[in-house]
Amino acid sequence: MIAFSLIGHDPARRPSPEFVATAIGRGTGASPRRALFVMDESRSWGNDPGFAPVLRRALDRVAARAPVTQIATTGQSMGAFSALVAARTLPVDVVVDFSPQWSVMPGVVPGEDRWARWTARLSRIDWPTAPLPAAGGDRTCLFHGAVDDLPHARHFPCQTGTDQLLFPGLGHFDLVPHLKVRGVLSGVMEAALAGDRQRILRQRFVDAQDRRDLG
Repeated sequence: MIAFSLIGHDPARRPSPEFVATAIGRGTGASPRRALFVMDESRSWGNDPGFAPVLRRALDRVAARAPVTQIATTGQSMGAFSALVAARTLPVDVVVDFSPQWSVMPGVVPGEDRWARWTARLSRIDWPTAPLPAAGGDRTCLFHGAVDDLPHARHFPCQTGTDQLLFPGLGHFDLVPHLKVRGVLSGVMEAALAGDRQRILRQRFVDAQDRRDLG
């Protein structure tokens, strides 16, 4: 499991590791998974020239200790975008993404300027839009809070092998805490690793029912 950090709030500090318990499979009853935690201090959305080489070296070190039979990437926001970029760099089997941007480049998603102060610093753009795996390739699951991320979600193409789940009552930074509080985040990850598509999709409909029950 390779987990990518979101952007953080303090530009003077490296982002913190994300999805630690979920990545290693804590609380599932199974043996802990090996995990890599990637913190992009340059906040490059995978565009930093060192991004791909560092990932390859890190994976080589992990594989040198014991064979790697499956690779999954995950992240939130910038980390989710980076998880998709990583799938173009490494032989990734599964991508589970929360609130990925379609693009943070000016003018690509109309009205989007939430990350302008960060992207203005980028000197190199190799990935102006999110690089989805080829249709029928890696298993990919995209989760979006539709309150403020619907413009991004609409840009992602519909294709075989990619599922997109929209949560109408949630925003960009609400989605992951919501899934954690409901106790389903780890279950979603386990289902994705097992290729249990139906279990993943049920989370969307169960969530909608919960909101109806609560009025």
